[in-house]
Amino acid sequence: MTTSSKLIWLHQYAPDKPEVGQPCNGCGVCCAAEPCPVALFFLWQRTGRCQALVWDESQKMYRCGMLIQPSTYLVWLPLRWQSWFARRVRRWIAAGVACDSSATIE
Repeated sequence: MTTSSKLIWLHQYAPDKPEVGQPCNGCGVCCAAEPCPVALFFLWQRTGRCQALVWDESQKMYRCGMLIQPSTYLVWLPLRWQSWFARRVRRWIAAGVACDSSATIE
């Protein structure tokens, strides 16, 4: 079994990471640890904190920028397609469904 450790920085008011399978709460741990398949495919990001990870000050949680404002990251995406694309991203990353990150926090 291989284990590794990584230092990630999160906002001081970010919610605690839920257990795997519990509802997603926007803690940001998964996206701060590594890019998801959406970031791999559309942003060509292979390592590090996802460049589309956005802190939402009003809700005190992290959000996916590809979900809330896709044209910010995909300049070629017509504005009229944003909502269609965001629905696909929500499904692809299972946004708000359940925590699927096995990362442990110390």
